[in-house]
Amino acid sequence: GKGTGSFGKRRNKTHTLCVRCGRRSFHLQKSRCSACAFPAARKRTYNWSVKAIRRKTIGTGRMRYLRHVPCRFKMGFREDDHSHDTPAKILRR
Repeated sequence: GKGTGSFGKRRNKTHTLCVRCGRRSFHLQKSRCSACAFPAARKRTYNWSVKAIRRKTIGTGRMRYLRHVPCRFKMGFREDDHSHDTPAKILRR
């Protein structure tokens, strides 16, 4: 049957770690991640699982870049550094 005796035969893994999402969902024979659909370019999301989208969406990680964008937007995305300008330079501008 499918009980105690057959559990001993389960000793090979179908899924391994995915390079993109880091979950143990990459199917070795299919070469396809069941969580994020890697190596497909588009990430796997379905609206029938709104909670899953909420877990994976923007803002759930560190946001190393995006965190600072609103502040830069307020200042108009300044690039040049005028902090060391001499008074003469400022007058010319």
